[in-house]
Amino acid sequence: MSLIPEGLRYTTEHEYLRESDESDIYYVGITDYAQGELGDVVYVELPEPGDSFAPMDVFGTIEAVKAVSDLYCPVAGEVVDVNAALDDDPELVNSDPYGEGWMIQLRLEDPGEVETLMDAASYGAHIGE
Repeated sequence: MSLIPEGLRYTTEHEYLRESDESDIYYVGITDYAQGELGDVVYVELPEPGDSFAPMDVFGTIEAVKAVSDLYCPVAGEVVDVNAALDDDPELVNSDPYGEGWMIQLRLEDPGEVETLMDAASYGAHIGE
């Protein structure tokens, strides 16, 4: 059974969006379900601060022992920070996907887009839990 926290928003491609303490800035990472399917994460390629993405644009890649997968931007926005800790410790994605394993911080272009993403119950149904 995967951990699916309430209060986050989710994509069909298994990314999450979590509010930060700053207005219109959100954390983006992959879900517990996604990290479990990938297995041991060995490398994460992330964009640079200042890069902008449209909804579902590829913003990076994640490499695990089993596979390499694209990372998709949940909503339109500009990257304001990347998690540099993943350079030295990509396993944080496995051990704490919703906390220390976040990937980018995104300043949303249109905060209303958050409502287009799945809530926890819908995501749970999407992955069959």
